[in-house]
Amino acid sequence: MSLKNFLFTSESVSEGHPDKVSDQISDAILDAYLAGDPKSRVACETLTTTDFICVAGEVTSQSNVDVEKIARDVARDIGYTHKDIGFNADTAEVLVKLHAQSPDISQGVSEGEGLHLEQGAGD
Repeated sequence: MSLKNFLFTSESVSEGHPDKVSDQISDAILDAYLAGDPKSRVACETLTTTDFICVAGEVTSQSNVDVEKIARDVARDIGYTHKDIGFNADTAEVLVKLHAQSPDISQGVSEGEGLHLEQGAGD
C-alpha cells in the first residue's frame, strides 16, 4: 500500500455515552479482581443500555468479587440515579455472565516450568 493513499477514520463518543459507562464498569471489575488477586486473568466486557447492564466474559482468579454491586456503584457514581433519565443504578437489571477461563487459553498463558517458560497473550 502506498503511503500517499490511505484512509484514516476514528470514533469519538461524549461523556455519559453507554460505551464510556461500560468501559468504567469493566475497568472497576478488573481493578477489584486484581486488588484481591494480582495474578487474576480477567476478560470482561460490559454492555449498557436503558436500565440494563450485562457483564460477560472469562475470569480466572482466587478473588471473589461482587460484580453486580460494582456495576451498580459505578453507574450510581456517574449519576445514573433516576428512572426518568432512562437509568437508575439501584433498580436497573444487571445480568452477570462471567465464567472460568477456557482450559485452552489457560494452557497457553499459564507460566510453564523448565523448558516451557514462554507464555502467550491472555485474550
